[in-house]
Amino acid sequence: MTEFDPAAHRMVKEQRWFEDFVLGERFVIPGRTMTTAVFAAFQTASGDTHPVHYDIEYCRARGMPNLLAHGFQTLIHTAPGAGLFPFLVEQSLVGFLEQSSRFLKPVFAEDTIYPALEVTELAAGRTTGVVSLRSTVFNQRRELVLEGIQKFLIRRRSPQP
Repeated sequence: MTEFDPAAHRMVKEQRWFEDFVLGERFVIPGRTMTTAVFAAFQTASGDTHPVHYDIEYCRARGMPNLLAHGFQTLIHTAPGAGLFPFLVEQSLVGFLEQSSRFLKPVFAEDTIYPALEVTELAAGRTTGVVSLRSTVFNQRRELVLEGIQKFLIRRRSPQP
């Protein structure tokens, strides 16, 4: 029988530290179609009861082609845990420091969105560093619908003098 070690049960074996990141490096998050089930799950979790997010006739009466996604409903798809980033820093991650975003175009039910994170700034400290990631979401029409920034405090491999 093979001996099981939970510490070795990882999606990514090689752990990364602040020094291992490079400007321009991208972390793609799988695309997702914004089905009515996604809308229902978001409505349940958020408590948002505005009809623009769940009443198709309300939307059509206002010239929209389908249900309109809440901005936060689009934003949640940039969660790093939906991709590989947090699995790369399981040992070095100190914390999630900051997030901001801008909603540039509407996202409707049945749109497919494509989130990604890209390293845009590396601010080194003595024992840690801040990795800034630009978050983007494109739709199936290649339109940028969301952009923002996420900042993470990551340990250095060894303290710098």
